Amino acid sequence: MRKQAISQWKVLVAVLSLFLTVLIWQKGLQESFDRPSVSPRISLNQHEIALLAQPALPVNVETVFVGTSPKNTLKELLMEIPINNISDREKLLLALLDDSKDIRPSLVAASIKDNEFQLIREQILESLDENGVASSLSSLASLKRDPLIYALSCGAVGGRSGDCVDNRVSQSMALRLVASQLIPIFATFLGISLCLRQGWLLVRKRNRIWPTITPLPLSIIDMVLLVAGGFVVLGEVITPLVAIPISQVLTNGIASPIKESVNVLIGYSSMTVPPLIIFRQQLKVVSSLQMPLGGWIQWGLKPLNESFLQALHGWLLVLPFVLLISWLMTSLIGDPGGSNPLLELVLGSNNFFALGILFLTTVVLAPLFEEFIFRGALLPVLVQKQGRVLGVLISALVFALAHLSIGELPPLIVLGVGLALLRLSSGRLFPCVVMHSLWNGITFVNLLLLA
Repeated sequence: MRKQAISQWKVLVAVLSLFLTVLIWQKGLQESFDRPSVSPRISLNQHEIALLAQPALPVNVETVFVGTSPKNTLKELLMEIPINNISDREKLLLALLDDSKDIRPSLVAASIKDNEFQLIREQILESLDENGVASSLSSLASLKRDPLIYALSCGAVGGRSGDCVDNRVSQSMALRLVASQLIPIFATFLGISLCLRQGWLLVRKRNRIWPTITPLPLSIIDMVLLVAGGFVVLGEVITPLVAIPISQVLTNGIASPIKESVNVLIGYSSMTVPPLIIFRQQLKVVSSLQMPLGGWIQWGLKPLNESFLQALHGWLLVLPFVLLISWLMTSLIGDPGGSNPLLELVLGSNNFFALGILFLTTVVLAPLFEEFIFRGALLPVLVQKQGRVLGVLISALVFALAHLSIGELPPLIVLGVGLALLRLSSGRLFPCVVMHSLWNGITFVNLLLLA
């Protein structure tokens, strides 16, 4: 009688948790439409870097990496920014990129509130006299910390190209530009080659047999309580009510962007506590059962070299599919927006310590926790109860929905499928953690290259 009452109580809480999760996710996905996408910012940064890198690139490869006219392309991108959202720097860039002496005065004569750009504005207006040359370039020297503004301002007031371009900056930007373009291209080519090889092995029936996965002796109801109740309802709603005040106290007096980075770390760490507590209680119920070899989660840390190779293999295999689905989305419906706010933090930060905290959160903490929940606990139970195909698809969908980003939903589903297949094919969880870390880490580094 008591067991039946406990069972009914669990079902009731699970149904309530599932209902609340649907409401929370629906609200989160709707709100993601209002969040700006980082794609325009990344594209703008990439074309600024291209303009700076152009002098350092060999003529025979210049078109490949920067296009036929990086100056005009950057100008077109700036003109697409709504007038209410354009910053003083972007307004000034647009003025500097415009070669028409009829248009430029109207651009720089408009109100530029930032005092830092007032000097440039005055110099440009001065250069528009009948001589078209400013009396001196020395007053622009302080602008060298913004190489693009300096180079364009120097050229606008009559400076020679040799005086306006810093060769070291140009070479540095060229390296960043080449790395940000060649690494994804090379990885995609290698990934397609591996996909073709896997397809050939499948046709020839030479794929190795996947190991047996021993799931936790828990039910679908237990998984609903863990994911919906612990991860979503408690982790994403109730915990922040406690974590945010604590974070505000701990970061009081800390300057940006370190403050925002610490807030992200504390917020994400606190979100992991409720599901881990629930999972611990669930394990107590099955403590009398014999634990399988490798434990219930089957981390499989060793051999480490094999884990890293499996992770790299999985990352390369899934990359072409993620890029393909992202390209199809952009081609069919445009940029849906709703990017992860963490991407904006990485792009906007130039503080080493702040970036280190964000790196710890995204490349270490997030993969560990999310793989533990979605591929360690949830996936094996789903595979046992629903079969391999449904188990992989459902776990991938839940993983993608949990990120609350409508724009990233399809690519995350594909990534989730790739991680689930790696979990099943390797028989271990640690390669999934490494693959997830690799995915987040390369995204992180690519953002830094284009920051």
